[in-house]
Amino acid sequence: EKNSHEKLPPASVTKIMTMLLTLEAVDSGKIKLNDMVTVSDYACTMGGTQLFLAPGEKRTVEELLKGVTVESANDAAVALAEYLKGSEELFVKSMNERAKQLGMNDTHFSNCNGLPIENHYTSAYDIAIMSRELLKHSKIFNYTKIWMETISEGRQKPFTMVNKNKMIRTYNGCDGLKTGSTDEAKFCISATAIRNNMRLISVIMASPTRDIRNKEAGKLMDYGFANYEDVKLADKKDVIGKVKVLKGKEPSINAVPRDDFNILIEKGSKSEITKEIRINKTLSAEIKKGQKIGEIIASMNGKEIGSMDIVSDGTVKKASSIDLIGKSFREWITSGK
Repeated sequence: EKNSHEKLPPASVTKIMTMLLTLEAVDSGKIKLNDMVTVSDYACTMGGTQLFLAPGEKRTVEELLKGVTVESANDAAVALAEYLKGSEELFVKSMNERAKQLGMNDTHFSNCNGLPIENHYTSAYDIAIMSRELLKHSKIFNYTKIWMETISEGRQKPFTMVNKNKMIRTYNGCDGLKTGSTDEAKFCISATAIRNNMRLISVIMASPTRDIRNKEAGKLMDYGFANYEDVKLADKKDVIGKVKVLKGKEPSINAVPRDDFNILIEKGSKSEITKEIRINKTLSAEIKKGQKIGEIIASMNGKEIGSMDIVSDGTVKKASSIDLIGKSFREWITSGK
């Protein structure tokens, strides 16, 4: 890690946030991959790397997302931004709001594609944060691993996209994520690779050449794979315990991890990890599925190294007065009094 919080222009690595917001909208059901998007005049004025979209051209969300991911198309990024929020300006507002939610404190976006513009910057640390968040959406690998693909339907002249991330063909295990370069930003990349079920992210900014950028990104991941291991501390399917629910239609609810809880540690240090589980002893209805009811905290040598929310695995609705009277009556009968 070196100068990880230095604020620098990210060029097209910016598009990681555009990709993230798009897939969040898809996975939440707000939009669909096969939705048709009508390309605006404004989107077609972007220049730089592009799909050469025409005003009024119709493309699916998925085609545009491929264009952003594979070709790093500036026009496709704006078309998605406008479809999601009505204008690039409103979309950029959402980008900054999401960055704040993720704790990206070194970041301010001014456009959705990373073309040179004032007051547009981030850091290697923040890029790693948004990259990690994007990788939670497994659909992204349907696009980051594409090497070449041709868009021909509805076009007089087919256009072949070629992935700007050459590391997916040169680095063992690399399957993403996003490159970027401008005269101002120089050469940037957020690369990711997986080996033996361990995934790493490597971020390089302001490299003087493309080759040096890729070489340095590879060196970082080489170091990570050689010196670190991924340890699973909890599985999202694990039932950690039952929690009593007061005034609920059900007497208790299962407590489970919100997600798989994995920690990246130096090889050979697994025995030094301690795990503390904190769960509310009782809850009051109504309890919603996925509601936080506790926390798993991992520490090493007295220092916290990670945490995972514990949540309810279902919903417990509040019992009505009649339900409560019936419950009391059943308990009275059972007690034999």
